[in-house]
Amino acid sequence: MKNPWKKLSSKLIYKNQWIRLREDQVITPSGSQGIYSVVEAKPAIGIVPLTDDLMTYLVGQYRYAIDVYSWEIPEGGGLDGEDTLVGAKRELLEETGLSAKKWTFLNTLYTSNSFTDEVATIYLAEDLIQGIPQPDHTEELQIKKVPFMDAWQMVLDTEIKDAMAVIGLMRTYNYLKQQKRI
Repeated sequence: MKNPWKKLSSKLIYKNQWIRLREDQVITPSGSQGIYSVVEAKPAIGIVPLTDDLMTYLVGQYRYAIDVYSWEIPEGGGLDGEDTLVGAKRELLEETGLSAKKWTFLNTLYTSNSFTDEVATIYLAEDLIQGIPQPDHTEELQIKKVPFMDAWQMVLDTEIKDAMAVIGLMRTYNYLKQQKRI
């Protein structure tokens, strides 16, 4: 489908190591002039770690932007130009101390496509090896190992609200059903 928007000009408003804020002067689909602001973000990466006996790991942390404590799958940001699988391996090790021998792509999603260009990629990590977590200096994380079906129930009970976690756990549930493991 043809893009109904026309960009007249674009300027950088703000940037830091995680995001850039861009303001575009546009012609809207109705033909009027307007402004469209876009948050440009690095790729987001999520991982559902899964043991042979169907246990998974959740990461708990306080989310400043929404002022709540959140249970999620291990997640993080990719580096510029980095393959998402390389980033997933780095983030899993960083947040949980885990590495994995088997990786399965689960999903790509747009996190909030009305104002950001952020794309998230989610992987399933299996055949896990425990190491030592290496969290960023800005993170205060809790890790809990739970039966996968308990994590799935947390999604159904809306205890887990993080979009990447919900979709990652949903896709893992479907994957396990297809393999007749649940």
